[in-house]
Amino acid sequence: MAIRMIRQLGDEVLTKKCKEIKEITPRIQELVDDMLETMYEANGVGLAAPQVGILKRLVVIDVGEGPIVLINPRIIATKGEQTGDEGCLSLPGKAGVVTRPAYVKVEAWNDKMERFEMEGEALLARAFCHEIDHLDGHMYVEKVEGELHDVTYEEEEE
Repeated sequence: MAIRMIRQLGDEVLTKKCKEIKEITPRIQELVDDMLETMYEANGVGLAAPQVGILKRLVVIDVGEGPIVLINPRIIATKGEQTGDEGCLSLPGKAGVVTRPAYVKVEAWNDKMERFEMEGEALLARAFCHEIDHLDGHMYVEKVEGELHDVTYEEEEE
């Protein structure tokens, strides 16, 4: 496993639509492992493949309940809305207020190419939307209500 460089706002790769993954190859499995390691190292809750320069429809998320791997994910249902601060590993130190659905249901494939559905509320719903947006070349800054603001996060003690 390896830590990959996280692409920053302004990098052209973050504006491109990603391609579907047809099969799990050793390279795709390595990418999944590297993305999880990179996300944890950066203290993030989600990471999409274009953020590490790979135009594949792959997302990893962990909102504190263990890692979730979503291959070729798509949102199939939403309900309600929530408004709150949102940040991104591709724009460190900044956040903005974004309105997202309060409930999201996604369809995806796991790292064995088995189809599944998953539901999320609150932070998980927000993470689903945020990361899937990356796969279509969109960033949260396009949805910010008002101005971006500076944020600092306390380092967790080991």
